Amino acid sequence: MENCTEVTQFILLGLTNAPELQVLLFILVTLIYLVTVTGNVGMMVLILLDSRLHNPMYFFLSSLSLADFGYSSAVTPKVMAGLLIGDKLISYNACAAQMFFFVAFATVENYLLASMAYDRYAAVCKPLHYTTTMTTSVCAHLAIGSYVCGFLNASFHIGDIFSLSFCKSSLVHHFFCDVPAVMALSCSDKHISEVVLVFMSSFNVVFALLVILISYMFVFITILKMQSAQGHQKALSTCVSHLTAVCIFYGTVIFMYLQPSSSHSMDTDKMASVFYTMVIPMLNPVVYSLRNKAVKSAYKKVIFLSLQKSIL
Repeated sequence: MENCTEVTQFILLGLTNAPELQVLLFILVTLIYLVTVTGNVGMMVLILLDSRLHNPMYFFLSSLSLADFGYSSAVTPKVMAGLLIGDKLISYNACAAQMFFFVAFATVENYLLASMAYDRYAAVCKPLHYTTTMTTSVCAHLAIGSYVCGFLNASFHIGDIFSLSFCKSSLVHHFFCDVPAVMALSCSDKHISEVVLVFMSSFNVVFALLVILISYMFVFITILKMQSAQGHQKALSTCVSHLTAVCIFYGTVIFMYLQPSSSHSMDTDKMASVFYTMVIPMLNPVVYSLRNKAVKSAYKKVIFLSLQKSIL
């Protein structure tokens, strides 16, 4: 038996070690986070207050905004602290908590994107039965199910990863406690944990992607059967934003997690991680909502009422 001192804290390598870039990156990351918080919290409040947005599509958008806010907030503030004051230490428990909430909300987003694809299928393929298909109960069950799956998946991963021993290096080659980066530091036999990680990630991603692909297969078949050019345009406009977010989200997830650990390059992983931890949560309110006429109208109404109150 070797002498082994358990790690009690980790050191996050961060985005860069170049001092001349840290201030610039801090400003950039802070702006991205402010836009993310403002966009997602603003979207949730707007949908809650405006009765015209009380329908399944906007219900799922508000749930997605909560997930985006959640996993961005699990990662970005610690990155900002590291860039501003060089605080790269993170305790064992804080690392576990950060990983838990990141995995939970990222998994929630995974299943919400699938739920939204099903919603688009119901809206385009069965418009006459849409109100009876996507009832309040169905929407609530889909959203709650997404959150339950997310937090169960996170609990499983945390239990698996932090049952390993960490007694070698404490330097995490990442800017947050991501699963592959932390697992690489373990001095235990990681083979089973790696298999579990790939299996669980594959199941979650493949199941959601199958729902999305099957839903859109029927959507595109229905669109091709439409004779009206206006109908084509309206149906496609409701799908383009969702498909864009799906491609970005699943592209980075597949690149990050569905490959053997021996193929991982930590520098490449960090660049990909920036997209799904910071950029995607910032862009989702824009690509999903700000192009939508109903949301623009709701924003204008809120601004007008605010100005009216301030004048009075």
